[in-house]
Amino acid sequence: MSQLSTPNAPTVPTRTEPPSETPAGPSRGRSVAAFVCLLLAALLTTPAAVAYWGQRTLNDTDRYVSTVDPLVASPEVQDVIATKVTDAIENQVDIEAVLDEVFAGVITDRPRLEQLVGPLAAAINGLIDREVRAFIASDQFADLWVQVNIRAQQALQRVLTGEGSGAVTVQGDQLVLDVDAVITAVKGRLVDRGLTLVENLPVPATDRQVVLLQSEGLAQLRTIYAFSNPIAIWMLPVVAALYVLAFVLARRRPRMGVLIGAALVANAVLVALALAIGRQLFVNQLSGTVFGPASRVFYDTLLAYLERGQDVVLALGLTLVVAGCFAGPNAYGTAVRTRLASALEGTGARLGGDSVGATGRWVAGNRAWLRVLVVLAGGVVLLWGNQVSMERFWWSLATVVAGLVALQVLVGAGEEATAVDTRHRGDAIPVEAT
Repeated sequence: MSQLSTPNAPTVPTRTEPPSETPAGPSRGRSVAAFVCLLLAALLTTPAAVAYWGQRTLNDTDRYVSTVDPLVASPEVQDVIATKVTDAIENQVDIEAVLDEVFAGVITDRPRLEQLVGPLAAAINGLIDREVRAFIASDQFADLWVQVNIRAQQALQRVLTGEGSGAVTVQGDQLVLDVDAVITAVKGRLVDRGLTLVENLPVPATDRQVVLLQSEGLAQLRTIYAFSNPIAIWMLPVVAALYVLAFVLARRRPRMGVLIGAALVANAVLVALALAIGRQLFVNQLSGTVFGPASRVFYDTLLAYLERGQDVVLALGLTLVVAGCFAGPNAYGTAVRTRLASALEGTGARLGGDSVGATGRWVAGNRAWLRVLVVLAGGVVLLWGNQVSMERFWWSLATVVAGLVALQVLVGAGEEATAVDTRHRGDAIPVEAT
């Protein structure tokens, strides 16, 4: 019997295809685009924050008034206004001269009465000071303060646009606040209490003015305002959009989250440094003036919204750095995520129930966009009404954490319901005899 042999088939050499370059191009392009977006956003964050603060605080009358309203209760500001108004009244009337004229005949006949002129003058001056301070501490002054600041904000707008007039004016290199309304109100109180000699008292313009700012850069300030005001309100949303675009385009999103957080932290530190330097320059500029003692509290109050925003940006940046580190492909982050997800999904599995299971299956199939929705909800909580604060930040963070936890629990419930259905279907298949 012959043995049939099958000839070996010729070996066809296999050609190794070179790796395709097509995926690398778009990936590299996305990485470059993400980096450019991140760089632009990082460079524009601080200017955008300052511009947005200026646009919202100086252009919005309600925001400006609510910002400076706490100054009415500031002891330093009250003391400055009281001193200015008291001096303005006392400088225009020589109480001792008036008393000498009134008691001229009496003093001639009885020279010893001349000794009463000094104490009486001091008593009248004390009455003026007490009435001024009582008025400034009253609700009437609080109402007047609102009206004065409404006019001041409107006048400040005219100053920045080159049409300075009203309560706030530019005089040379000085930005000046007129307190004529306060002087008029105090004179009315003094007349009501019998001190009629101040009723028609003329007060020169120099005694009715408080220098708020003295700087050679007011003309440049107007130029900056004219250039930046039209785009100021849009700068911050554009910066936020650049950060979001950088995150979406990034190939390694956890790492991009860390970079975005680091950029926010760096800008928050830069804003804090700028505020500190600006405060010192502002205080030094007004040192030695009547407004000097209140310059620090005035600066802090006027920039309170920007300072609160800086605190929130710092906290948000640190949160993103921590979240990015835990979300990344590192061993520690992976271990924490695995344990946390297992615990939450185990809780969901123990919930049971058809309705919870059905909801969980739907959540499990749509978890990606639901997580995005939760983050957006946290952003709404933070930015609602443009009243950004640390309290809002903590509520926003709590909203995001609670939403993500609830989603993970429902995912666990859905997976358990799916597993139960699978077991039931397996039990229902009949076993055929062989």
